[in-house]
Amino acid sequence: MKILVIGAGVAGLAVGWRLAEAGQEVLILERGQPGRGATWASAGMLAVTAELQNSHPDEIEFARYSNALWPNFAKQIEDLSGQNIGFAPHGALILAEDAITLAGLERQIVQPDSELVGADRVREIAPLVTAGIAGGLWSPHEAWVDNQRLALALAAAFHKSGGRVLANEAVVRIERDGGRAVAVRTPFGLYPADAIILAAGAWSGLVEPAVAPVVPVKGQMILLTPPPGQSPPAAVIWGNGIYAVPRGRALAIGATVEAVGFDTALTDEGRDGLRHAAEGLMPTLKNWTLSDHWAGLRPRSPDGLPLLGPTAVDGLWLASGQYRNGILFAPAVAETLCNQVLGRASVIPAFDPRRFAA
Repeated sequence: MKILVIGAGVAGLAVGWRLAEAGQEVLILERGQPGRGATWASAGMLAVTAELQNSHPDEIEFARYSNALWPNFAKQIEDLSGQNIGFAPHGALILAEDAITLAGLERQIVQPDSELVGADRVREIAPLVTAGIAGGLWSPHEAWVDNQRLALALAAAFHKSGGRVLANEAVVRIERDGGRAVAVRTPFGLYPADAIILAAGAWSGLVEPAVAPVVPVKGQMILLTPPPGQSPPAAVIWGNGIYAVPRGRALAIGATVEAVGFDTALTDEGRDGLRHAAEGLMPTLKNWTLSDHWAGLRPRSPDGLPLLGPTAVDGLWLASGQYRNGILFAPAVAETLCNQVLGRASVIPAFDPRRFAA
């Protein structure tokens, strides 16, 4: 089968890789450079607990399943690409400023190995955290990955599995024949396919607004670098409206949530707000150097749930709407879409793109 994927972010590359491994002829068209969109701008944490509080049960189950796939997924990528992606299962800690908030965290446990911990244990896990914290929710087996290394290694794994990527190949439209999607047109050519998978992240709605009701949500982040003799915590830290993710010897702080369309302009307000919140959580960060500031666009569906499966257009599939969980969901998205396209699995009802067809 000849399969065309639109978008070379973590979803498009992972789905394409699994399909190529299954013996299919896979071509990915990317409007820019592979992995340089939301994947490149993300924080890279696999945030099962913090990002899925009060979420739909199917999304929680999907997140748990994908998280369980991650260790082997990471190993396979590294073995095939020959590149290290920095997969680090060092845990995640959600902080509580008072006893009431701490008690509330108990109702938000979605991982069986998570536990409430007191202030002393918080200081052991993250010595930089302010002394005023009452405790936290500790998930020892949650992980983070170097998202930029992941993007490069995943592209290499896809290529070594027989797939092809055409960069700087923006899709103009999807061509139909008798109501079926049969080809993709770019400014440079027409690419016929037996199946088309739209995985263009926040740009999916620009390609096919009728079947991909995805909107961009901007997120700004900053990177803080410590002075000599100091190091970031090993775990991901959540609190005070931000998260802090180790990135080498530095600490990535994120992220704003801004409904401003496709505007990726950096703002002083976004930068300063992130830094102020981080310093309130870990006071010694006042002595750290602001070494980077960037923004990315997350793809969000109207109900906040992923869009994974066949669309109302025959021959056209959708892998978008992962919002803040693109990295976490990648292994499960790849498996799900690969199996659906090859007729091995049915769509997950809560994620069915056709729920918005009316």
